[in-house]
Amino acid sequence: MDIKLSPLVDKELAKIKQKDKKLSDKINKQLSLFTTNSKHPSLRLHKLSGSTDDIWSISITMRIRMLYKLLEGDTAYFFDIGTHDEVYRK
Repeated sequence: MDIKLSPLVDKELAKIKQKDKKLSDKINKQLSLFTTNSKHPSLRLHKLSGSTDDIWSISITMRIRMLYKLLEGDTAYFFDIGTHDEVYRK
């Protein structure tokens, strides 16, 4: 699966890379895993319930999530990253 990052996610990833190298490495590892096997159990992939949009979530850590929508073809558009409470309350 291909991935595309929103400008917001790009900006957040740059901040994380400067502040927390270990978390940045974990994000890169999970995104790489997602591109090769989007259904890998460690991603804890799930569709958000109650949403009229087709929004999915993957776990980076036990606290950090990334949200995406599927685009045409085989592309995931990641549009949000943050803690569980940050991304799910929007």
